[in-house]
Amino acid sequence: MPGNRADAVWLATAARLGTRGRPESRPNPAVGAIVVQNGVVVGRGWTRAGGRPHAEAEALAMAGDAARGAALYVSLEPCAHQSVRGPSCSSLIAAAQIARVVAGVEDPDPRTAGAGLALLRAAGIDAQLLPSPEAEASLEGYLMQRRHGRPHVTLKLATSLDGCLALADGSSQWITGPVARAHVHALRARSEAILVGGGTLRADSPRLDVRLEGLEQQSPERWVLTRSSAPAGWRAIAAPTDIAHMADCQYLFVEGGAGAAASFLAADLVDRLLIYRAPIVIGGGLPCIGDLGLADLASAHGRWRSAGRRTLGSDTLEIYERTRCLQA
Repeated sequence: MPGNRADAVWLATAARLGTRGRPESRPNPAVGAIVVQNGVVVGRGWTRAGGRPHAEAEALAMAGDAARGAALYVSLEPCAHQSVRGPSCSSLIAAAQIARVVAGVEDPDPRTAGAGLALLRAAGIDAQLLPSPEAEASLEGYLMQRRHGRPHVTLKLATSLDGCLALADGSSQWITGPVARAHVHALRARSEAILVGGGTLRADSPRLDVRLEGLEQQSPERWVLTRSSAPAGWRAIAAPTDIAHMADCQYLFVEGGAGAAASFLAADLVDRLLIYRAPIVIGGGLPCIGDLGLADLASAHGRWRSAGRRTLGSDTLEIYERTRCLQA
């Protein structure tokens, strides 16, 4: 396999490995690292709970002496700064006598931002940046927070075939089936915060926890979009733009209702759209998205691309991503 192609494959593998650390790695990014010696993986790691150990440190510890002369693939540029919690990953890599480092994304943290690769080159290591779409995607929450000062936002909608979230009187439990609901709970477990509108909180008193065996402790922080005070166990924001104040939050999961969905869409703050469609028709029910205040059809949001479709029991999940990327 040609060098660049092989490197891209190893980077994609490291990126998938890194996602195992989400969301426990907060406030650190969920990084993955693989040590490869003569085409064989001799060490691997991902960022652990609370951000330590870093992925590179874990991979090097597993590799031991086999790291000497090996290649290290890491989804994010190794850190360049030493802290009270330990030495920089760049210095650990140099000490392990790694011969080559390939990183998929340059770290936007100003304490590193190219300095990590520079330190490795100064130590005589062949260190390079090979932009990796898989690594970028695996770090989307961290990169959004670093580059734009806000979490990556996923908006989830559960609707009938005709786009309703409830009957006209508000009755809604349950539109989707158990398989789709379990899928939502798995996504909750990978999020750091979950948000609903004040109307949904008052009408449904949702728990917004994770009810999957073994993942109950990974229930995200609960937030509500309201101008009133938040109830016990909840935190409040008054407007979608206030998500910039969610300190260190990398992944926000917005679950509705219609008003909150419309507010986030109107503010252009939705990065991923998940639509769970149940095979039912309500007719005359409550729409899943509130009024966006559009003056004409030409003003409609047309920047979405289909990113996947899955069957979940009797329901269908449609995934849409932004087509207009934010500037780095």
